[in-house]
Amino acid sequence: MALPVCAARALGPPLQPERGAPARPTCPRRHSRVEAELAASRPGSAAASVRAGPPRGVSRGFNSQALLDEPPKASSSLAGAARAPLFALLPRGRRRRMHDLRRRWDLGSLCRALLTRGLAALGHSLKHVLGAIFSKIFGPLASVGNMDEKSNKLLLALVMLFLFAVIVLQYVCPGTECQLLRLQAFSSPMPDPYRSEDESSARFVPRYNFSRGDLLRKVDFDIKGDDLIVFLHIQKTGGTTFGRHLVRNIQLEQPCECRVGQKKCTCHRPGKRETWLFSRFSTGWSCGLHADWTELTSCVPAVVDGKRDARLRPSRNFHYITILRDPVSRYLSEWRHVQRGATWKASLHVCDGRPTSEELPSCYTGDDWSGCPLKEFMDCPYNLANNRQVRMLSDLTLVGCYNLSVMPEKQRNKVLLESAKSNLKHMAFFGLTEFQRKTQYLFEKTFNMNFISPFTQYNTTRASSVEINEDLQKRIEGLNFLDMELYSYAKDLLQRYQFMRQKEHQEARRKRQEQRKFLKGRFLQTHFQSQSQGQRQNPSQNPTPNAGQNGTPNLIPNLTQSSGQNLSRKENRESRKQNPGQEQGEDNTSNGTNDYIGSVEKWR
Repeated sequence: MALPVCAARALGPPLQPERGAPARPTCPRRHSRVEAELAASRPGSAAASVRAGPPRGVSRGFNSQALLDEPPKASSSLAGAARAPLFALLPRGRRRRMHDLRRRWDLGSLCRALLTRGLAALGHSLKHVLGAIFSKIFGPLASVGNMDEKSNKLLLALVMLFLFAVIVLQYVCPGTECQLLRLQAFSSPMPDPYRSEDESSARFVPRYNFSRGDLLRKVDFDIKGDDLIVFLHIQKTGGTTFGRHLVRNIQLEQPCECRVGQKKCTCHRPGKRETWLFSRFSTGWSCGLHADWTELTSCVPAVVDGKRDARLRPSRNFHYITILRDPVSRYLSEWRHVQRGATWKASLHVCDGRPTSEELPSCYTGDDWSGCPLKEFMDCPYNLANNRQVRMLSDLTLVGCYNLSVMPEKQRNKVLLESAKSNLKHMAFFGLTEFQRKTQYLFEKTFNMNFISPFTQYNTTRASSVEINEDLQKRIEGLNFLDMELYSYAKDLLQRYQFMRQKEHQEARRKRQEQRKFLKGRFLQTHFQSQSQGQRQNPSQNPTPNAGQNGTPNLIPNLTQSSGQNLSRKENRESRKQNPGQEQGEDNTSNGTNDYIGSVEKWR
C-alpha cells in the first residue's frame, strides 16, 4: 500500500515502481496522520520500503512521472523485512485484497503466455501437417517445408478465416434444419410446391360422383367492381392464419393497409373507398362473433348496402369461402381453448331474424369454463363444440333454428348434413387445414389472385400434443359424427385440385401444339417465298412450263398466297407428272420442314 502524498514528499524523491509494473494513479483514500508520522519517524526502513515500491500489481501511490526520469529499480531483494513494517500497518482485509490482486495478476500473465505458446505450437503443427500433405500430393513441385515468412502468414490467415466462417455459420444456422446445410437441394430436383401434404397418391377412387361443374370452380371475381368475398370463420380451423393471408399476403394493385398494433386492415378496391373483403381482419365481427351461414347470408347484404337506397344498391356477387379441419383435432383444440378461458359469449346466434343465444343452455356456471377436464367437456349434452362445422355451414331455418322439438333428431341431423354439403359444394372456395398447399392453389386458380409467399403446413399443434387412447378417439368421433361425414365429403370434393391441375396441364399442352403449328406455318411460308424468288431470278434453269401452256395451275404462287396450305391428292399427282423438277423441290421442302421441326423440338 502506498503512502499519501504528504508522506511521500517528506521522504524525498518520487517513488519508483518495479521493472515492468504499470503506472497507477494516486490512491484516493488518504492515510491517517499517525501513519504518516510513523513512516517519517523511520527513515531507514520506511524509505527503503517506499523506494522499493509496493507489491507487484498493486502499486498505486507513486508518481508515474518518475518513470521517465529515473531508471527502474529491482525490488526482489527488498521483499522481506524491509517491506514488512509498512505492510503490517494495513488492515487485515486490505492486505487480503492486495494478496488476491497480486495472485490474479500472476494468473493473467500465465494464461496469456500459455495462449501465445499454444497458438504458436498450433501454427507450427499445422504448417508441418499441411507441408506433408502438399508434399505427398504435389511431390517436387511444392516444398512447403521451406516456406518463407509470407507464405506462413498466408497459411495462418487462411486457417483463421476458415475457423471464423465455421463459427459464423454455426451462429447463423444452428441445427440441421438450416437451409444452407441441406445438401439435397443440390442433388434433387425442385419439388412441386403443390404436392400432396399427406404424401398420398394424387389419383384416388372418389366416393361421390361430382359433375364437371362441381369440380371446375372458377369465379369471375372483379375486385374493381362490386363483388365481395365473405369469409365464414369456424372456430379452431386455422381461420385466423388464413384470414391474415387474405389481408397481408396477396398481390394486389392496391394492397390492404395494415397498421402496427391494430388487428383490422383497410382493404379498399382500386380507386374506391369500399372494401372487397368481408372478414374478421377487414371489417371486424360486423355480424357477430364467428357468425355462421344463417347469420351471414341475412346480415352481410344489410351491413354492406344498408345505408343506400334500395334502388341504388348494386347487384353484387357474394362469394362465400371457408376453411374446414379434421373433426377430432378441431374438437380437442377447442377444448384446450376453452380450458384457457374462451367462452364466445359475444356470439349472437341470430336465426330467423332473432337472436337465440338465450335459448341455448350453458354447460358451466360462472364466468368461464377454464380448467375443465376432457371428460366433463364431452359429457355436456348442450356443448356447441359437437358437430360445430355442420351446424355453422347449414341453413338452420330448415330445422327450426335451435328448437329441438320441431322434428325428430334423426331427421334433423339428416337435413342439417345435406344442407351443409350443398352449401359447401356451391361455395366459391373452401380449403382444408391439413392441406395448406392445395388450399393455396385452389384459391389462386378460383379467384385469379396470387399469394406472395407460400402457405406453411404445421403438423404440430396444441391438439396434436394431447394424447388420447382409442376409446376416447372413438367417443369424440361419435360426438361429431356429422362433422366426420362432412369432412369425408370435403376431402372427396377436394379432387378439384387434381381436376384443375389436369386442366392446367391440358391447357399448357394445347398452347405448345398451337405454337408448333404456328412455327411450322411460318417456316413453310418463308421457304416457299424464297423458292419462288429463286425461280423468278433463274427462269432458264427451271424447266417448269408455264401455267397457260399446260393448262395446270401454278402451284408456287398459290402456296405463297395461302401461307403453306396443303394440296389435294389429285393436284399433287398431276403436278408431279407434269413437273418432275418441282417434285424434287417439294421433297427437299418436306425434308427441310422436318429438320426445322426436329430442331425446335430439340430446343424445347
